[in-house]
Amino acid sequence: MSISTRVDLTLLGVRGTPPVNRSAGAGPSDDGHVVLDGLAAALPRNPLSPYVYDGDRILFDGKDTGIDLRTVSRPRFYDLETVDGVSYEKIARLHGTNVLATTVVQTCIRYEESQRCRFCSIEESLRSGATIAVKRPDQLAEVAAAAVRLDGVTNMVMTTGTSAGKDRGARHVARCVKAVKEAVPQLPIQVQIEPPADLETIAELKAAGADSIGIHVESLDDAVRQRWMPGKSTVSLDEYRAAWREAVRVFGRNQVSTYLLVGLGEDPDELVAGARELIEMGVYPFVVPFRPVAGTLAVDVDGASGPAPDVLEKVSREVARQLAHASMQGTDQKAGCAACGACGILQAVGG
Repeated sequence: MSISTRVDLTLLGVRGTPPVNRSAGAGPSDDGHVVLDGLAAALPRNPLSPYVYDGDRILFDGKDTGIDLRTVSRPRFYDLETVDGVSYEKIARLHGTNVLATTVVQTCIRYEESQRCRFCSIEESLRSGATIAVKRPDQLAEVAAAAVRLDGVTNMVMTTGTSAGKDRGARHVARCVKAVKEAVPQLPIQVQIEPPADLETIAELKAAGADSIGIHVESLDDAVRQRWMPGKSTVSLDEYRAAWREAVRVFGRNQVSTYLLVGLGEDPDELVAGARELIEMGVYPFVVPFRPVAGTLAVDVDGASGPAPDVLEKVSREVARQLAHASMQGTDQKAGCAACGACGILQAVGG
């Protein structure tokens, strides 16, 4: 499969619904999870795409593309529920081929329309009944143990909506990590948080058992941040840099990552330069395209679309070259989004 085809699939997605899929929620969503040429891929489900997933192949204008496709089977742990009747699927879900992912608190203090990140739909999955508001540590431990036992899950991601406390939700994440590690000590866990006001919280996450951490900024351009993330942009870039430096000190080089979204209006050359700064710090810049998702302000109000294919490919290739020069690979992360790589093309171009 050519890189240009991989870019097209990342942006245009497919018609059809793979068995492992998700709608709404935190992070990239409205996708189906498959394996393309041996690499995990989270492809947008797009009824207007020229590409069609038919269960065994990917077709283009009705013709077999010849792409090496493997479908990810619906996990067996989805069929279970807790003793109090909560479906395991509402507590944590399979992402990619082997990642167990959960949003431990499905609400966010920044979800009021004037404050909300315009690409986020974290509370929409809660409103639809697809998840529960708060996942308890014991529930997550129970689900993680089952996912490892039944479906061979090899790492876990815990993210959270932002809370009003100084820790911005990180201490509940730490309690959840501790419970899961007690149940399945061998399972690597990535935690994802906003920069806490008290940087000592980062060490608490490590002490609880977290193996890697994502502190996601999405853009290093303040004008872009203020437009796309009005609430989150009140956390300054200086606070992010302080949190990244502390996280690298605590977790180690290339066990810290951040999302950078292509397609928010940031100058591509400046985005690449920002990625270089992050790499020099020891932070992995997980470059992914902005994905237009129904239910977000970006689509429902702004009518926004994703980046141009040539821009996504150019930025991804340049960042991948920088990562290779620094001997930083996503697959060297112990857990998390960069380790999976399914939402972007960095791994396909050497990152």
